[in-house]
Amino acid sequence: MSLPPAPLPKDQHTVDVGLLFDLRNPDQWHRPRAAHYAQTLELCEEADRRGVGGLWFTEHHLFEDGYLPQPLTFAAAVAARTRNARIGTSVVLPALHHPVDLAEQAALVDLISGGRLELGLGAGYRRPEYDLFGAPFGRRFRHTEQNIAEILRLWRDKEITPAPLQDPPPVWGGFYGPRGARIAGRLGLGLLHISRTGYEHYLKGLAEGGHAPDTARVGDLLPIILSRDPEAAWQRIGPHLLHQVNSYRQGALQGTGQDGPPPLTLEDLRDPDAEDTRGLLDILTPEDAAARIRDLTAGLPVRHLIFWASIAGMPDDLVTENVELITEQLPPLLARAAP
Repeated sequence: MSLPPAPLPKDQHTVDVGLLFDLRNPDQWHRPRAAHYAQTLELCEEADRRGVGGLWFTEHHLFEDGYLPQPLTFAAAVAARTRNARIGTSVVLPALHHPVDLAEQAALVDLISGGRLELGLGAGYRRPEYDLFGAPFGRRFRHTEQNIAEILRLWRDKEITPAPLQDPPPVWGGFYGPRGARIAGRLGLGLLHISRTGYEHYLKGLAEGGHAPDTARVGDLLPIILSRDPEAAWQRIGPHLLHQVNSYRQGALQGTGQDGPPPLTLEDLRDPDAEDTRGLLDILTPEDAAARIRDLTAGLPVRHLIFWASIAGMPDDLVTENVELITEQLPPLLARAAP
């Protein structure tokens, strides 16, 4: 996949606009795995040259389509091949890992990147992943909070070497419910979810932890792909989105003993009245996306807006267009819309 030459550097904006990579490689559109990883690294390099605000990576295990299992490992490779973009995780699951291991890995990514790490951490939602690591699923929120606190302590007390370059790197809580939002607040993290209700719980958590309200910061992965012709793009992205949504739904039920509803169809994905919208997305022009984001984020201390780089192996030309529009056209529109 190749993109046109990068434009001249843009003015810096207060909100970083980034891309998320999950490295899915479904059988229907399978590529040799080594080539798929190499191509993604090249795309990260090109996005960095274009001025993307962040490059983010996420963790899941036991997905048949090869969902990225070790985001900090891939983040280190990206850190070595880029110069400017923030390098983030959205998210790593600390309850599955020893806090010393995560503190050391994250410190190395921060050093390799020259101090660009944004460490997003969350509790996850899949029993098979916890079983794989021998971790208790029912205590995942308690252990997530404990392990995040321990990572912060290890950095603060200089108990791991080498220490990260940032003192400390920004840490984010990737939580979607009120319990997690309060955990993020108590620990003084950013909240990696944009929700008015969640933000109120987050502020309560900040107060509980003795953190000033002006330390609040939020970001999120937005379910948006950009295209100059959204309707034409939808016809081609729809099957890839269907794979993504159904795999998430199936993954959430594995190990629960529940059968769950039947798989969704393409018609279900386009139903505006559908009850289950988990994982759905809109395909928008940059102008429409900027208007949507302005309404979503008004009055919130937003630091990161993250977009899917690709949906489950979608066609290269649509990935290229999406990255071009996210890096070139969307940031100026967001800057003009900012108060």
